[in-house]
Amino acid sequence: MAITEHSERPRILIAGCGKLGGAIASRLVGNADVFGLRRNPAQVPAGVTGIGADLTRPETLVGRLPGRLDIVLYCLTPSSYDEEGYRNAYVTGLKNLLDALNGQSLRHLFFISSTSVYAQDDDSWVDESSVTEPARFSGQLVLAGEQVALESGHPATVIRFSGIYGPTRQRFLEEVIAGRMDPQSPAPFSNRIHEEDAAEAAAYLIRQALAGRQLEPRYIASDCEPVRLDEVVRWVQQQTPCAEPTPDARKGGRAGSKRCSNARLLATGFTFQFPDFRAGYRPMIDKLTG
Repeated sequence: MAITEHSERPRILIAGCGKLGGAIASRLVGNADVFGLRRNPAQVPAGVTGIGADLTRPETLVGRLPGRLDIVLYCLTPSSYDEEGYRNAYVTGLKNLLDALNGQSLRHLFFISSTSVYAQDDDSWVDESSVTEPARFSGQLVLAGEQVALESGHPATVIRFSGIYGPTRQRFLEEVIAGRMDPQSPAPFSNRIHEEDAAEAAAYLIRQALAGRQLEPRYIASDCEPVRLDEVVRWVQQQTPCAEPTPDARKGGRAGSKRCSNARLLATGFTFQFPDFRAGYRPMIDKLTG
């Protein structure tokens, strides 16, 4: 699929080019000029042009952003997990970036969000039209950032990721093996997406935008099988030797109990490399225990 009808290569800014942003950027460098903004620009992936700036300090953005941008993907994580950290990452930083674009007309703005905007705790299915009434400040500020993006004046799409896991994010797996997870049955439903699928989903939607495809304002990016947490733990315990649960092992989840539907994402033609937790955790277990 040609990603642009223009002779010039598209110009893409990944604002927050860390672990996830860098993985997205790496998938785009073959067909676009990609710029990665982060505090330490030397750490952007190969092929990406680094821009050193701090989105929470607008003075560092002055004169630093490239012109003629087609796509901006905003992908910040909090530097601290208190209310100020979340506000800086999801609201203030985005406002500073939009101001610094200085009137550039983007083809599309993408905002990396989270399924933490859903507070449902009744095992119900949620999709992009479901009520978003987060009880915690974290979800409230992520939702506030979504609104800033959607009201920016640019065509905009929010991507709501569920829990990202993978070879560079294997804390859960390590805790199960160490006996630090012992959820009661039936445990809350959990939702996840492998880091490879997370990066590819964002890159895929960017390619769709560059190809002129109409995108929805919101997509849930989560794998194809929401599953109760105790079922995941039991499955891991069946695949590899695990320590007996410790007295202080975690008994439950942290994000309510809901089932995230990825039907809208699948309808775009996107396919998952790791459609469920078994496909994703199996090679991780093999590598950890091999």
